[in-house]
Amino acid sequence: MTGPLTGLKVLELAGIGPGPYACMLLADLGADVLRLERGDVDAKDAFTWDLLARSRSSVAVDLKSEAGRQLVLRLSEQADVLIEGFRPGVAERLGVGPQDIAVRNPRLVYGRITGYGQEGRLAERAGHDINYIAMSGALWPIGRVGERPVPPLNLVGDFGGGSMFLLFGVLAAVLHARETGEGQVVDAAMVDGSASMMTMTHAFENLGYWTEERGTNILDSGAPFYEVYETSDHRYVAVGAIEPQFYAELLRGLSLAASTLPPQMDRESWPSLKERFAAIFATKTRDEWEEIFVDTDACVTPVLSPREAAEHPVNVARGVFDVDGTVQPNPAPRFSKTPGAIGDPPGLAGSGTRAGLARWGIGIDDFTVFRSAGAFGGSTTMGDETA
Repeated sequence: MTGPLTGLKVLELAGIGPGPYACMLLADLGADVLRLERGDVDAKDAFTWDLLARSRSSVAVDLKSEAGRQLVLRLSEQADVLIEGFRPGVAERLGVGPQDIAVRNPRLVYGRITGYGQEGRLAERAGHDINYIAMSGALWPIGRVGERPVPPLNLVGDFGGGSMFLLFGVLAAVLHARETGEGQVVDAAMVDGSASMMTMTHAFENLGYWTEERGTNILDSGAPFYEVYETSDHRYVAVGAIEPQFYAELLRGLSLAASTLPPQMDRESWPSLKERFAAIFATKTRDEWEEIFVDTDACVTPVLSPREAAEHPVNVARGVFDVDGTVQPNPAPRFSKTPGAIGDPPGLAGSGTRAGLARWGIGIDDFTVFRSAGAFGGSTTMGDETA
């Protein structure tokens, strides 16, 4: 293992979405992560489609069995972090909640990721990214004037407001634990995280610079200089020329004279100016516009599909993606002295049980005892107990 988190030991009670992504990032940066999930302890060493499960061992555990619970408690004795994404109260009912773990390891940081938090009227309700960002106010502004809000995939709630805030909290708590010897619970709710990401928007609204009518503001497609335009080949370019000097570069590339146009921040003229820009962008292909703007600060770039992004020369030169067989993003961010790396490909559930446990000190004799007691179970699904 390589990376700045080498030596950090993490237990992952496998769930869906933000928890696995957070654990993937930890593992990519060198943490020794055991992904505990229901699976086949005898599963063959074969790859799966789930890239979020890469870089770590999948260990078969039946958390509903007493032996499975004891295995988790034993592993927790040497772990720095435990991450779970169950609905509130599930981990406690399984006997692996924060208090159960603290008895074995008071230094452990217990990371919890949910949609609405551990308490409150909605805490135990099911939900997804779209629901959490709807409740936080992050979904409302995303969309065009006169149209419905547009779900931004599951990037804002699950991975932005969820995984990233979970990681931020967990690593901060690890630093505290190493200084004081005291672990703690990190309660990461996607409502909280996505609300925090709206801080700048609240600041603009407090100043009266932002209206709640979507599609009329500077960053929500209201401004002609912050918009997506269709090209002659029915592809798109993204324009983000906010600053005056960048806007001047945009006008130069479009062969427009600033003296013939209204002021950049004249909101009344934005709709008509957007139509004018659209007509000009429609005269050339996406690649032609890319060539025109590539060496300028006009902030104009091609809109690439995920597969196009993996093949674009700029991304290829930087190595943004690993394209050796399975296309996937490389670890981020980058470190000058302790670079991260993609570890083993994602394996079948349970396929890493023996190797993973051995790495954590559970030898063949202990393995046999736990297996005889039913710790590894037989089901291959986690059920519906995730957040």
